[in-house]
Amino acid sequence: MKYLHTMVRISDVEESLRFYCEGLGLQETRRFDNEKGRFTLIFLAPPGDENSEIELTHNWDEKGYGGGRNFGHLAYRVKDIYATCQHLMDMGYIINRPPRDGHMAFVRSPDNISIEILQEGDLEPIEPWVSMPNNGEW
Repeated sequence: MKYLHTMVRISDVEESLRFYCEGLGLQETRRFDNEKGRFTLIFLAPPGDENSEIELTHNWDEKGYGGGRNFGHLAYRVKDIYATCQHLMDMGYIINRPPRDGHMAFVRSPDNISIEILQEGDLEPIEPWVSMPNNGEW
């Protein structure tokens, strides 16, 4: 058995690509538009790791998804968790669980999918992250 990808339903292609590509640094690997089925599949992966794909499914006629159709979370390992979280905050995203310990953080996508960000290797906890509350806002 081999892991292939994780599928997430999205309601806004541009905002989702802004978050996953510009925010997290994923790259589009392929896209499939199905006119008859009225949906688009967009596959993204970290640069150089095309085996770790996420499939973004956009059903053209859907007007949004409630929290009941979501799932646990996606997880990505990064080289500098503080820089990644700061970049996402600078883009206007709230870090729901800041990387106080220098190891783990959580942020939500535009469609309210929880994304876990994990530090590659060890990183010393630093301020202001150590003192930041769970909603990422002061």
